[in-house]
This record gives sequence, C-alpha cells and structure tokens, in this order.
Amino acid sequence: MGRYVVRRLLQMIPVFIGATLLIFLMVNVMGDPIAGLCGERQCDPATAARLEQEFGLDEPVWQQYLTYMGNVFTGDFGTAFNGQEVTELMATAFPVTIRLTLIAILFEIVIGVTLGVVTGLRRGSPVDTGVLLLTLVVISVPTFVTGLLLQLLLGVKWGWIRPSVSSEAPFDELILPGLVLASVSLAYVTRLTRTSIAENRRSDYVRTAVAKGLPRHRVVVRHLLRNSLIPVVTFIGADIGFLMGGAIVTERIFNIHGVGYQLYQGILRQNTQTVVGFVTVLVLVFLVANLIVDLLYAVLDPRIRYA
Repeated sequence: MGRYVVRRLLQMIPVFIGATLLIFLMVNVMGDPIAGLCGERQCDPATAARLEQEFGLDEPVWQQYLTYMGNVFTGDFGTAFNGQEVTELMATAFPVTIRLTLIAILFEIVIGVTLGVVTGLRRGSPVDTGVLLLTLVVISVPTFVTGLLLQLLLGVKWGWIRPSVSSEAPFDELILPGLVLASVSLAYVTRLTRTSIAENRRSDYVRTAVAKGLPRHRVVVRHLLRNSLIPVVTFIGADIGFLMGGAIVTERIFNIHGVGYQLYQGILRQNTQTVVGFVTVLVLVFLVANLIVDLLYAVLDPRIRYA
C-alpha cells in the first residue's frame, strides 16, 4: 500500500504541472490583463508599460510560469489587481465552498444512494419507474432553472428561506443551495447505484449469502451494497472537484461569495492571478480526491490489493 501511494504521488507531479501550465497559458495568452486593470477606459502606453513591469507581464510567458510556480511552492499565489493577496481571497472563499460542497455530497450519498438501493431492489416496480422519470427530469433541467425556481418559490413567495445567503454563509442557509448544486449529480448517483445493485443481485456471492439463510438486511448491506458502491464512490470522488469548481451558477443565484464567485469575478475582470491561483488549488483537490477514491477501493472490496 505504501509503495502504491508513493507511486501515485509521483504520478501527480507531471499531471499537476501540465494542468497548471495549460490554464496559465490559456489565461495569459487568450486574455488581456492590462485591459482588465484599466476597465472600460484604455490605458495610455506609459501606464500600460508600468503595469506590465509591476506585475511581470513584460517577461516571456514561460518565464512568468516558472516564476509563478516558484512562488506557489512557497505559499505565494500572487496579488490580485485590486492589491489584495490571492491567499486572502482563498481564506474567505474556500471555507464557504467547502461547506456548500459537503452539503451537496451529503445529499448525494444519503438521498442518491438510498433511492438507488430501493429502486435497484425493486426493479420494474412503480417506485422504480417513478424515480427514473424524476431523475430524468432533474438531469434535463439546467441547474440555473432549478435554482431560480426554488429561490422564487421557497424564498420569495412562501418565505420559508432567505432568498440570498448572508456573508457568513452558515450551514443552515446553505441547505437549499447545496441541494441545487447536487441535484444533477444526485440523479446520476441514483441511477448508477440502481444499475449496480440490479446487476449484482444476480451474482453468485449474493445467491450464496441468501442460501446460507442470512438476514435480508445483512445480505443487502454487507454483501450487495458494499460491492455495488465501487462505481458510485468513483463518481462521487471525481464529483468533489466538479462541485467546487462548478459552483459558479449556484453561488451567483444565491449570492454566495465562494470559489465560484471569485472565479467569476476574476474571469470578468481578467484578473489572471486570481483565476490561476484558484484553479491551481482546484487541481490539487481533484488529484487528492482521486487518490482517496483509489484507496477506498480496497476498503470496499478486500480482493483488491495494491502492490
């Protein structure tokens, strides 16, 4: 196990460098940071030259990337164009998005897996058909439509919740945004769990457990569910990074100042330091989540061993 973890960590290095290099080139080559600094007015040549020198934009792109990566390894993600440190923006944005993501993942696990198990055990029943139709509707409706509709009904018309989240973003105010963020993934988890349960029900080890006279709940939980969760864990592990990076729409709807909000503001103002800094951390989140998922395989299925 230890050798496998070390090997995976070494494999992360070129992936991390390649991903950060790609986003760095995309942001710096395709955008114009000076135009974002000057706003609607165009900077005069002298001001533009001074700004380029101040932010190191007058250097070749490859040298800018090496300088940036050198600073990243020392914990310096640069300074936003408004003079605020990017690490300060991260310190306020990431805790909010982490709370939002935890709620979304909790909805996926509790509701998605539960519905998947119920429909997988009752395949072809009215409950199965109803859940499949419901998940198809959820997948078909865009997230911003779901979010705006729930915000209008629950927040504006019925007054059950606050239409927008406060600046502190406590857990209770993030329940509805978390449900909106998790809606599409929840539907996929339900369908994936249902398919896996339905396929594994016909497996020999399930028949053997039933023939031995084991209680039904033990057969389902200890034998059937445990082996059926491997593809679900893979999906949820990859979905952690997608939820954190793809929360732009949800955070805009509910006025949540998290990672998605900061990325949106950075892209809108062509603030390269902010965009590259946040995406760099999200790349690390993806890599760590995938490593944890791989290690969980051995927990779910004891037959899996890492050399």
